[in-house]
Amino acid sequence: MTPAPAVLRFSKRRPPFARMATLLLSLGVSAASLPARAQAPAPKSAPAPKVAPAASTKVRMAMTAAFVSESGMPVYGRIATYLSKKLGAEVSFITGQSYGDVDKMLDAGSVEVAFVCGLPYVLKHDANKDSVSLIAAPVMKAARYANKPKYFSDLIVRKDSKFKKLEDLRGATFVYNEETSNSGYNLPRYKMLKLGLTQGFFGKVLRSGSHEESIRLVATGKADASYVDSLVLDFDRETSNGWASEVKVIDSLGPAGIPPVVVSGKVSAELRQRIKQALLTMNKDPDGRRILDDALVDRFAEVDDSNYNDVRQQYQAAVKAGFTTIK
Repeated sequence: MTPAPAVLRFSKRRPPFARMATLLLSLGVSAASLPARAQAPAPKSAPAPKVAPAASTKVRMAMTAAFVSESGMPVYGRIATYLSKKLGAEVSFITGQSYGDVDKMLDAGSVEVAFVCGLPYVLKHDANKDSVSLIAAPVMKAARYANKPKYFSDLIVRKDSKFKKLEDLRGATFVYNEETSNSGYNLPRYKMLKLGLTQGFFGKVLRSGSHEESIRLVATGKADASYVDSLVLDFDRETSNGWASEVKVIDSLGPAGIPPVVVSGKVSAELRQRIKQALLTMNKDPDGRRILDDALVDRFAEVDDSNYNDVRQQYQAAVKAGFTTIK
């Protein structure tokens, strides 16, 4: 015969609390084991709203003025990879753009950071101070740069040339890289202005498109002389690349403000500061140090607009004198 289930009976005269205690004891639960306010459990909190992950930052980097020659271009890809690691962002290096192309891309924000020539920087800054911001500039290792963010424009001729100075080149063939180049055009134009060589001094003037091509044209006898970026010439001499060993320097202009690193005015202040900090501390990081060493750079340094006053003053002097075209 199946036993009847146990039934708990309560006296009607016992208070509710006493009846509850009796029930708990019968179930083997002591009052001490109950949490405070067990009879009124706390309401469940609403689940936290889900937040969509932020879109990954993408940074596009361009270059129109290098601190190495064309043979050293891979260094910029390595800098992009280094910045990717430091920023936690995808940094891509865009190549093949002209001075004018990169200028427009900075305006549009389709390039965030760029290595540019000093003269295009000055022209852009003076037209609209908010269009770009200086964040750093390289300081080269070689003693001639005196541990400062400066460089030179070197006048080159063939190794066997009899030309000894600029004034000897009357009637000769002169080649330059681009009209908006500081070392290839602005500095030599100012030198010619100061010497009064403004009335058709050269016999022929050629445009090469790059310092490397100017060096080649001089080395192979297709041009007599050219003012080229000292950084490009130094790199090819140091690494035994290109035609640098076939030319000699007969004049140097400068020191002038070295081509800087700028960011577009459309870049946020937070990202601008992160890019700047990554470059300024690059020499203290083992991976960064190796990249700089291969590019003959000591470090990146902070610079302000005054570093380019020499570039600005020489350009303005030529414009004021009406001598804007080397001839």
